[in-house]
Amino acid sequence: MELTRDKNGETLVFAIKGRLDAQTSPQAEKDLKQWLAEGEKKLVGDLSGLDYISSAGLRLMLMVAKGSKGQGGSLCLYGLKPSVNEVFTIAGFTKIIPIAASLDEALAV
Repeated sequence: MELTRDKNGETLVFAIKGRLDAQTSPQAEKDLKQWLAEGEKKLVGDLSGLDYISSAGLRLMLMVAKGSKGQGGSLCLYGLKPSVNEVFTIAGFTKIIPIAASLDEALAV
């Protein structure tokens, strides 16, 4: 798993590549919590490089969504591969976390 970040105005855009599962989510959680603690409020997640997400990864996305919302911000995801989108849909997360088709659409949320 590779996690990178970039700023787009007031929005923190992070990208996750590889697998987000029980083995990799602790490191991603540490980084994302740190960014929230640093005051990042509006986050956009580029998941175009994410090949697999487990329940641990879903839990992490929910934690980030709640953390950003608690600070008056938001989380929007985009670029989900069909298999990853299916997991989000089956788990009901598409009703909790906005999913956009592109970076521009995600930034507008």
